[in-house]
Amino acid sequence: MALLSGGEAQKVAIARVLYKNCRIIVLDEPSSALDPISEYNMNEAILKEAGNKTVVFISHRLSTTRMADTIYMIEDGRIIEQGSHKDLMELNGKYAYMFNLQAERYRSPKTAQAGA
Repeated sequence: MALLSGGEAQKVAIARVLYKNCRIIVLDEPSSALDPISEYNMNEAILKEAGNKTVVFISHRLSTTRMADTIYMIEDGRIIEQGSHKDLMELNGKYAYMFNLQAERYRSPKTAQAGA
């Protein structure tokens, strides 16, 4: 019997959940073991297959939060901000700070040079 890698096992688990007959899906860091292409494909599959299901998507990768209808920014066990990505970016609070901090790694020429 062949063993699955962490990423392969994660893909199988997510596929099983998406096709299961349930109204609520909780995904906690579902892309943690995936490469960027697999993560993109997984997010597209979630959007397509979730249909009318409620999906609770827990993630530290804030690029994935853009597809959510409502984002809850939680700190110390409390909701400190909530709204759409657009709303939270306009609020310019903790979510916007963290989103921009992560996005900076993709935008900054200094970062690209430092990694070279």
